Amino acid sequence: MMHATTTIFRARRILTMNPGQPVATHVAVRDGRILAVGGEAEMQGFGESRRDERFAEAVLMPGFVEGHCHLFEGAVWSDPYVGYFDRRGPDGEISPGLKTIEAVVAALRAHPLPAGAKSLSAWGFDPIYMEGRRMNVGDLDQVSATLPVIITHASGHIMNVNSVALRIIGVDRETDLDGLVRDAAGEPTGELLGFELMGLIRDRIAAGGLSRKLDVAGLKRFGQLARRVGVTTATDLVSDLADDTLEVYKTVTADEDFPLRIAPAMAARFYSIEEGIARLERLRAQSTERLFIGAVKLHVDGSIQGFTARLRWPGYHNGAPNGLWYIAPSELGGIIEAYHRAGALLHMHTNGDEASELTVEMLERAIIAHPRPDHRHTLQHCQMPDQALYRRIAKLGLCCNMFANHIYYWGEAHIAETMGLARAQRMDACGTVLRNNIPLAIHSDAPITPLDPLFTAWCAVMRETSSGRVLGADERISVEQALYAITIGAAYTLKLDHLVGSVEVGKLADFAVLGSDPLAAPPAALKDTKVLGTMRGGVFFPA
Repeated sequence: MMHATTTIFRARRILTMNPGQPVATHVAVRDGRILAVGGEAEMQGFGESRRDERFAEAVLMPGFVEGHCHLFEGAVWSDPYVGYFDRRGPDGEISPGLKTIEAVVAALRAHPLPAGAKSLSAWGFDPIYMEGRRMNVGDLDQVSATLPVIITHASGHIMNVNSVALRIIGVDRETDLDGLVRDAAGEPTGELLGFELMGLIRDRIAAGGLSRKLDVAGLKRFGQLARRVGVTTATDLVSDLADDTLEVYKTVTADEDFPLRIAPAMAARFYSIEEGIARLERLRAQSTERLFIGAVKLHVDGSIQGFTARLRWPGYHNGAPNGLWYIAPSELGGIIEAYHRAGALLHMHTNGDEASELTVEMLERAIIAHPRPDHRHTLQHCQMPDQALYRRIAKLGLCCNMFANHIYYWGEAHIAETMGLARAQRMDACGTVLRNNIPLAIHSDAPITPLDPLFTAWCAVMRETSSGRVLGADERISVEQALYAITIGAAYTLKLDHLVGSVEVGKLADFAVLGSDPLAAPPAALKDTKVLGTMRGGVFFPA
């Protein structure tokens, strides 16, 4: 029997994320899979082989697995970025952060529009940093009095629009819809909360910003970002899995020059329960080694910093009204039970602790009524549970994928506005999750925050806000635990740990190529570890 040529890569060090063989210096690859791991002794007896020394001074890890992101991170860069923090785009260029509403308006006024443009969209705006002032229609009417102007907030759960946009969707002071923000006189301010109102903009004007439809160019731009930060497997955690979307996935992942494997999750809200289950079952058969289909996404509530998440007593620290249920509590149990019985892997967005508690209760009922070993249902974000709720999560065999980046990007705002210091210190409690033996992953939720697993790991290790304050020191985890969470931990929550997430024989030959050993440096330096590129199936893609 003839074997394909084996390539043997030597590295300064290989961090395998396999506790049974934590470090190595050599890895043998054949047919895109790992044939052997170890030292020189383990590299013998494979017949025809070639040696590759290009990583002799580098450190290899399993390719990073981003277990909660959105592939339209590549598509949003078609529109101007108007966020508070500096942001690096797919081309490597930095878009500077805008610190005031006036700066946002000025940037949009100066933004060149293509001939025949029918609207102007932008993304990344974050009013929680605007010193107490909210954007209104008057601000955006300065940008254009003739074209609809649409700004999606950094949370992805809120929009601001101008008067033209409100007129087009038929919203005025007589409109009675949840999520419509009004001024003291009862007039709409142009701020729209939640998917129902934002959907009117998407359907009647334009799918801009964070609601842009994924296309081939956008997915390829995401691939550019991914290889710069070491990601080799990424979710698309809100996908319509429509025929045209599926065609984009298939076309791009079939390209040998695309560096990424993707795992989309069908958003249940796009289908009736019966339609969704039938579609998921039909599409599972179309999975490949570069496209994994089988997960379902539920949005239970909104965004904490957008004040649309559902919180338990005592509610929002600044007295804001409680947030929105994206799925009615009376309907959540039926949806969870149906998909659980159908064998789906559920990923459930629960930001506030009231949403997390209700979701856990509904999962408990479904699991007791229909026992299913190794379901791996995962609470996404899950930022606010207390000790008692985490113990229930552990007993049910649930996983947690924590939004560690929140500590840096919104930690100070959570102290001042949403949580107060006492509750903010227990947010994104990775330490508690691990102490309760709950499977842990951590994520960026890109494009909500930038795709960069080593930065996400740094957030979980250091728990520093953007002002340098340590928020909840006892919830810190070690560098090794954080690296586990962005590799095999994330792969486990996607039911892909048999293929990716560690450097083991038989797994796909996907690696992050690093310039230094993150375990040999101080924890504070973790985010500064240089990524040289990635390998997918043994093929190198430079950063």
